[in-house]
Amino acid sequence: MGSEIPKQFLLLNEKPILMHTLDAFISYSKNIKIILVLPELQVPMWNSFCGDYDYTSAHQVVNGGETRFQSVKNGLASIKADNALVAVHDGVRPLISNEVIANTFEAAEKFGSGIAAVPLKDSIRKIEGDQNKAVDRNQFWAIQTPQTFNLAAIKKAYATTFNASFTDDATVMEKDGNSIHLVNGDYKNIKITTTEDLIIAAAFLQE
Repeated sequence: MGSEIPKQFLLLNEKPILMHTLDAFISYSKNIKIILVLPELQVPMWNSFCGDYDYTSAHQVVNGGETRFQSVKNGLASIKADNALVAVHDGVRPLISNEVIANTFEAAEKFGSGIAAVPLKDSIRKIEGDQNKAVDRNQFWAIQTPQTFNLAAIKKAYATTFNASFTDDATVMEKDGNSIHLVNGDYKNIKITTTEDLIIAAAFLQE
C-alpha cells in the first residue's frame, strides 16, 4: 500500500476497513462470536480507532504470531467450545456477503469444510524456467475467505508444526488428511492489498 498505517486500518468510506469486515459478519448473525487476531503492537492502535469511531460491536482481541499460521493457531486456541464451526477470514476482505458466509457454514456442517472460491476469469500460463505454456483455466479456481471448518478438525490440523506449503487454512487441513469442499465465492469479495483495490472497494460500497 505504501502507507505507514497497516492496511486493515486504512479508511474505506470514512471507516477503517477492519470495521467493515467485522460488521459484515455481525450482519450475517447477531449471535456470531468474533475473534479478532492482531499483531500485539497493533492492539493499542485498534483500541484507539474503536474509541475514535465509537465502535462497540462485541469482539475478542487475540494476539497474533509471526506468521499467518501462528496467528490462526492462536485464534483457534482461544475458542473454548467443543462442538462448533469456525470461519477464518481475511481482515481486508470487507465486502463479504451474507450469502457467501452462509454457503461456507452450510458446507462445513455437511462436509467438514467450506472454502469460498471463484473460477478464474483470465487466461493463465505456467512458467517453467525461461519457458512458459498455456494451461486450462477451467481446471483452476481462485481461493478466497471465509474458510470455514468443523472446529475439532481444524484444531487437530493446526496441532502440527509450520510448513512453508501452508498458504491458507485449507492447505493445513489437507495436509492433515482432510478433503476440501469448495463453495461459490463472490468476485466482489476482493482482498484489499493495493491502492487500486481500495478504490474498487469504495465503488462497490457506493453501489
